[in-house]
Amino acid sequence: MHNKTPSDLVLVTGGSGFIATHCIIQLLEQGYRVRTTVRSTGGEADVLILLKNGGCIPGERLSFAIADLMSDSGWSKAVEGCRYVLHVASPFPLTLPKQEDDLIIPAREGTLRVLRASRDAGVERVVQTSSYAAIGYGHGGARTSFDEKDWTDTGSPHVAPYTKSKTLAERAAWAFMEKEGGKMELSVINPVLVMGPILGKDYSTSLEIVRRLMDGELPGCPRLNLNIIDVRDVAKLHVSAMTNPLAQGERFIASAGIRSVKEIALTLKERLGDRARRVPARNLPDLLLKIAALFDPPVRQILPELGKTYTAVNDKARNVLGWTPMNVQDTIVDTAISMIQQGALKKS
Repeated sequence: MHNKTPSDLVLVTGGSGFIATHCIIQLLEQGYRVRTTVRSTGGEADVLILLKNGGCIPGERLSFAIADLMSDSGWSKAVEGCRYVLHVASPFPLTLPKQEDDLIIPAREGTLRVLRASRDAGVERVVQTSSYAAIGYGHGGARTSFDEKDWTDTGSPHVAPYTKSKTLAERAAWAFMEKEGGKMELSVINPVLVMGPILGKDYSTSLEIVRRLMDGELPGCPRLNLNIIDVRDVAKLHVSAMTNPLAQGERFIASAGIRSVKEIALTLKERLGDRARRVPARNLPDLLLKIAALFDPPVRQILPELGKTYTAVNDKARNVLGWTPMNVQDTIVDTAISMIQQGALKKS
């Protein structure tokens, strides 16, 4: 059924996003034609710069459509003639909204808009970017290992609005497929913390820890253990799930392994030498973080995670899709080097 031909057209939503840009690069490298959405006129130039920084000159195989997740207009045109859709775009505000619905509604409604338009246009399969946030939270302290059978408990008081929004958006997608999906197929990718090479000065919120370490903004390393995945591996998983018959109706965790913030810091110091001179190498006492949390909302969000280790099991992606993630140390170093190259760090 999924005998791909080079002329197949793939829609990637939110083309200037971190994961989306890497998906576009890999699709073009594999010979697909790609259309990508931008929210407004002028967004095309931003995407082309990012692709160029990633060593990709798309030529005529890349086209653009204007569509916003918050509005119906433009989506039927965006999906027209597409065999596949990678729905990567998601609202990710820098500051937490006062009302959690300001996050939840756009995430859920945006997903349903894309699915509806895709079904009506006869798209064969949609691959949705969800998150490990939809799997491993709100379960209480006893369990430490989670896989694709697990769902975040949105009723837990400890689940943050962003986590809740990702969970409810993915649940809405599966419910839509069951009731109204018709012949269309759905696969979902659930990445953990996404790192890897940035292609412009703006970078995903998930890379903030590397930037803060490199810029010397942290006096020490908080006792956090992070599940990490490379953006290039996330893109690879999207492209694989798009055509592999076994991916239909499945969700896949994208994770390469766990590193503590201290291990990340030591990797940077060891591999980058003088360029990582501002990176702290000592642990930060929990008490200091608790004091900082009084003034710094992002710090407040990480307090419950101090000292905990959760394993995001990646066996399914490995076994079903034959996927192998790259070495986490290389991902950490590539992230920092790209930040230096793109001018995302403070001037040394």
